[in-house]
Amino acid sequence: MYTPNLSEFQKFSLERLLVTCFGAPASPKSYCVLIDLESASDVVGLSFLQNERCSVQQTAYNLFYEPLNSTLKDSLLVERCDFLSFNQTGGSNLDPDDQLIDMDGNELSFKRDLSRYDIILALTDYSLTAPLTALAKKQNFRGATLHGLNEIILNSGLSVDYKFVSKQAESLRLVLDNADSFTITFECLGESFSLEIGCGKQTAQKSHGLCPEGSPDIANLPAGEVYFVPNNASGSFPFRFADGTIAQMDVRDGSIFQTNLLCGSKDLLEARNLQLSQDPATGVIGELGFGTQLLPFSGKDIQDEKIFGTCHIATGRSDHLGGHLVPELFACSQNASHDDILFAPPKTPEIDVSKVTMHKDNTSEDIFKSFKPTQFLLSQLQEFYPVDKLGN
Repeated sequence: MYTPNLSEFQKFSLERLLVTCFGAPASPKSYCVLIDLESASDVVGLSFLQNERCSVQQTAYNLFYEPLNSTLKDSLLVERCDFLSFNQTGGSNLDPDDQLIDMDGNELSFKRDLSRYDIILALTDYSLTAPLTALAKKQNFRGATLHGLNEIILNSGLSVDYKFVSKQAESLRLVLDNADSFTITFECLGESFSLEIGCGKQTAQKSHGLCPEGSPDIANLPAGEVYFVPNNASGSFPFRFADGTIAQMDVRDGSIFQTNLLCGSKDLLEARNLQLSQDPATGVIGELGFGTQLLPFSGKDIQDEKIFGTCHIATGRSDHLGGHLVPELFACSQNASHDDILFAPPKTPEIDVSKVTMHKDNTSEDIFKSFKPTQFLLSQLQEFYPVDKLGN
């Protein structure tokens, strides 16, 4: 699959990013830069700036908070910009504790005090997209979640023109819109697997990075994907654990119900099977997504799942995507996460997504083969994708 290198992108500009995503401010705006720490109180005295494990939080302070209080204060009409921390959740999209702490040690509340800000930028280790989206609707603010940032993401996925990204995502959304279902075929360790994901002709959604004034919402940056909240799923697919263990995930009635070892650690599978039996909501297939951007691989799912040719499914919480699965439906609150399962050559080298087939209006079309768009798909997207590079 074609991926560009960093030399093809502009250097990161916070002002360009904020103006593109949120619009040029017509009136003074209050900002909040939000980070997660193992101990939220470490924000007092800024001791985290000396901790090598806090690279994302250091980026938040140095490249977001400081410019908003100095060089960008006038051009972006920054009325105020606060810097707040909270205790890390330990999982993707888990609801955080209510306590927030500012740099002076004052305590604030997630549930009450975020309404004082117009725009909230969450730079964290663990994704806050689902809980922050819910809070934005209740407290009437806009914002962005930018978890797991690194140098590659800053200078590629956050250095693009999101007006173009939005149009690019829309071009793919229109092709996939109202699909009946998708069949994803996998090859792994000499075996074949097939997963059927039902979409029920729903309107395809896009994550495109634009969050205009007047519409409380949270952009997930880098953006660039078309996604569905499945209404059913069945079959099986290979899954690669972080340690390299590979398992077969068996799916029926929209949920993973058991795992079978292909290679690696039996202990990991026993733990996952126990979780599935005790808290079945953790196995619900809550998302099917397709990347839309031409970006370099960053080693972080937040960007890599947005790369054109990759696909991902997710288990668990789906309320932030318009799904029905809310934290209250899990047996244990610490299981109420939204976990993306990304299939991409650098992330899952043992797994080939040999084919993605879209079923729509009594026809079936292959749209990707081995992470490359088919000629059928490229013929629909000529305005936004370089056919000479992607068609090889």
